[in-house]
Amino acid sequence: METVKPRHAYRWLYENRGEISVAFICDLFQLSRPGYYSWLKKKDAPDKNSPILSDLKEIRKKHRAYGVKRLHQALNKKREKKKMPRVSYGRVYGICSVNGLLQKVKRPRGITQQNRADQVSEDLIRRDFTADHPNRKWLGDITEIACKNGKLYISGVFDCFDGAIVGLSMENHKRASLCSSSLKEAVRRYGKDKDLIFHSDRGSQYTSREYRQLLDGYNIRQSMGRTGNCYDNARMESFFATLKKELIYRIPVTTLTREEVKRQIFRWVECEYNRDRLYSANENSMSPLEKRATYYSQQQAA
Repeated sequence: METVKPRHAYRWLYENRGEISVAFICDLFQLSRPGYYSWLKKKDAPDKNSPILSDLKEIRKKHRAYGVKRLHQALNKKREKKKMPRVSYGRVYGICSVNGLLQKVKRPRGITQQNRADQVSEDLIRRDFTADHPNRKWLGDITEIACKNGKLYISGVFDCFDGAIVGLSMENHKRASLCSSSLKEAVRRYGKDKDLIFHSDRGSQYTSREYRQLLDGYNIRQSMGRTGNCYDNARMESFFATLKKELIYRIPVTTLTREEVKRQIFRWVECEYNRDRLYSANENSMSPLEKRATYYSQQQAA
């Protein structure tokens, strides 16, 4: 005989009460009669997961692309403010699984290509993507988005200190000037450390004379990972994966023009990612600019 879970049998027995004997069903399915009566007392008790699910849905409504990991972080951050006990990751995962809140992730591919005639720089980072203050280590890369009227190329500059995108440039081409624009914006908006390192892959944009001269002019040391090794620039590539997962794959980009997509990307980076999005690599999952502001406040107080 197929095994029947007690709670399912108890529910069926309850729904058919008065028509069939409790003793008969319990004997038939080898169930405990005291267990049935205990279940009766609990069946109308409020679901302990309901308030957690409500909070998770509220967080997802605001941050529609959060996966379970960040839902878990955001939930506990919210509960800490209310002085409520933390909820385990396993419990959050289970609630998300049952209620359709899990996310599927697509992985984008890089597009830069090396020009073997150009000079390459030594890897000064060596996968140490940490920094003890802002503007000490910057990372750069390019990605592309297929829009209604052609491809949009995006160049970003990422600060290893807090995960902030400090420079962003978007054009209909991927020439070196695209990357030069994002670096110029980063220096203009955030300044630079006297020992700043800029790290990228060996794409022709970064090995070009134009880009190397720009770095020399700013007195920024250049660093490059190995050819075809995504782990040598992992945090920058991770940012583009996040951009695509949390924004690009959720909007009909092929029906939007490059200018329309540019506006959405700029708004997401400046208003969502930099200022509001939980960043798990930061202490207490602070957003990038929250960590930056905290650092400068501590420096002033010291």
